[in-house]
Amino acid sequence: MSIERWQTAWRQLIAPGAPFEVVTPDDGTPRYFRHAAHDMLQVIDAGRVHGDREFLVWQSQRLTFNQYYDQVDRLAGQMIARFGLQPGERVAIAMRNQPAWLVAFAAILRCGAVCVPLNSWGLRNELQYALQDSGSRLLLCDQARLDTLRDDLGREQLATIVVDGQGELPEYCLSYEALLSESAMSVPVLDIDPDAPAMILYTSGTTSRAKGAVSSHRAICQAVTALDFQSAFCAMSSPERIGVVINSGFAPTTLAAVPLFHVSGLHAQFLSALRGGRRLMLMYKWDVERAIDLIRDERCTQFNGAPVMMQQLLASPRFGTEQTASLFGLGLGGSASSASVLDDMLRIKPDVIGGAGYGLTESNGIGAAIGGDQFVYKPATAGWALPIVDIRIGDSPEQPQPAGTSGVIWLRSPTLMSAYWNLPQASAQSLRDGWLDTGDIGYLDDEGFLSITGRVKELINRGGEKISAAEVETCVLDMPGVLEAAAFAIADPVLGEAVGLAVHGQAGRLPQETQICAFIAERLAAYKVPAQVFRVLEPLPRNATGKVLKAQLQESLGA
Repeated sequence: MSIERWQTAWRQLIAPGAPFEVVTPDDGTPRYFRHAAHDMLQVIDAGRVHGDREFLVWQSQRLTFNQYYDQVDRLAGQMIARFGLQPGERVAIAMRNQPAWLVAFAAILRCGAVCVPLNSWGLRNELQYALQDSGSRLLLCDQARLDTLRDDLGREQLATIVVDGQGELPEYCLSYEALLSESAMSVPVLDIDPDAPAMILYTSGTTSRAKGAVSSHRAICQAVTALDFQSAFCAMSSPERIGVVINSGFAPTTLAAVPLFHVSGLHAQFLSALRGGRRLMLMYKWDVERAIDLIRDERCTQFNGAPVMMQQLLASPRFGTEQTASLFGLGLGGSASSASVLDDMLRIKPDVIGGAGYGLTESNGIGAAIGGDQFVYKPATAGWALPIVDIRIGDSPEQPQPAGTSGVIWLRSPTLMSAYWNLPQASAQSLRDGWLDTGDIGYLDDEGFLSITGRVKELINRGGEKISAAEVETCVLDMPGVLEAAAFAIADPVLGEAVGLAVHGQAGRLPQETQICAFIAERLAAYKVPAQVFRVLEPLPRNATGKVLKAQLQESLGA
C-alpha cells in the first residue's frame, strides 16, 4: 500500500483526455468533470442500453431494464396527458422502497418536472408540511401514505396516484396500475437547462423543521460522476481485491435497504445501478435475517448501510458463512462507525472491498470517499476529498486551519444545492461565496484524509470545555454489550452543562453505569466522562437516515 501509487492512479483518471477529466475554470468557480452528463434525462436514459438484463427485484416483482423503461415512459405520458404536467412543476413521491418509487422518479424527470421525494417514515404533519412547502401539484404514494394523508388530500383535492391501492379510491385519486395499463402516449423531447432544478430533497432535521434542498440537473450529474470516479479509483488502487470479485463470477447485485428518499439510496445505489447495469434488490424495510436470506438466495455482491445496520449484519451468526459468500462490497455511511465495527468487517471478510464516505443532502452526498486498500489503511477516516471537491477546516473558508487541527468543515463543489427552497436567510447562512457550512467538525491529516469528529450543534460545553458527543459515543461503542450510544448535554448547576449518555444493549449483557464510566475514563480525559448514564433496553429512536433523535431521547429519559 503506497500513497504514491494511489496518487498516480488518481492523476491518471482525472488527466486531460481521461474518462474522469477534471476541468479547472479560470474564473475561480469549482472544478468539474468534463464528461459528466448534461442533464438528468441523459443520466436516466444511459441505462436503456442494458435491455433484457434483470434490473429490479422486490418481493415477487422482477423487472428487466426494458420493462422498467416501458413503465417509466407510460407513466410520464399519462402524467402529461391526464394532469397537463409542465416542466418546472413539483411532483412528490411518498412511499416505502419498491419498484414504483424508481419508476416515478425517472418519469417525473422525463416530464421536465421537479421531483420531491418525501420521507416515507414521516408523520402526517411532516409529510403535509413538505407537500405544502414545495407546492407539489401531484403526489405519487402508497396505500399507507394515502391513509395517513387522506383528510389533508381530500380537503385540498390534490391529484394523487396511488400504488397498489386497496378498496375504492377517493375521487381525487387514480390507480398507478390502471394508468400503466393504458396505451403508451408520446412524451415530448425536452431541452433541459442544466441549472434548472431537478429535485427538492428535504433534510432529515433531527430538531427543527426539515428544509428543502434544491438541486440542479448539473449538481446531480456531477455527483453521479463523482461516485463513478470513486468506483474506478477503488478498482485501480486495489487491483487484488477487485480481482477476487471478478474471478468469483457473481453478477454485480446491490442489496438496497436504505431509503430511496435519501441521497445514499437515490444516487449511490439507484442511479449508479441504473447507469452501470447492476441488479438492485430492494428491501421494503430493514430486517437483518431477511437481508441475509436475500444475500444468500439472490447472490448479492454489495451492501451499503448505516453503521447500526452493518453492526447487526456482522453480529449475525450467519454472516461470514457460505450464506454470504457472494458479498464482496460493504459500504458505510450516515454516521461515524465504531472501531469494533470496522475491525469485525475486516476480520470476518479479509477480502472485502470496504468503503465509506462523507457528504450531505446539501452536497448531493458528495464530499470525501474511501475504499478498498485505502479503507484498510485508514478505516476510521472518510478518505480523500473527491477530485471536484475542495475541503477547508476552520471558522471561515478564507482562513483554513493547518493539517491536524479540528474545526468546522466547509465544502465547495459543483454538486452543492442551489439553495434551500423558499428560505433565503437559511440559504445565506449555509452557503457563503460558494462554500457550504456543513455544521460538522473534523480535520484533515497530513496525508489529506478527512476525519469527522462531531457536529457543531452536538458539542457539550462543560464549564468552557467543548466535548464532542460523537467522541464519547465512538469510545463507548467499543465496550462489549453496548449496541448503541447517544451522548448529549444535561443541565449542571455548577458547570452549566455536563455529559449525559444513553446506552442500549440486551438485558443480560448491558454493562452497569460504573463499568461504563470506568471504561470511558481509561480512554478519554476525565472531563469527558458522563455525569449520568441512562441504560436503555429498547433500540434508540432514529430518523429515516439512521440519525439518533436526541431531543426525543432526552425527553423520554427526563434528561
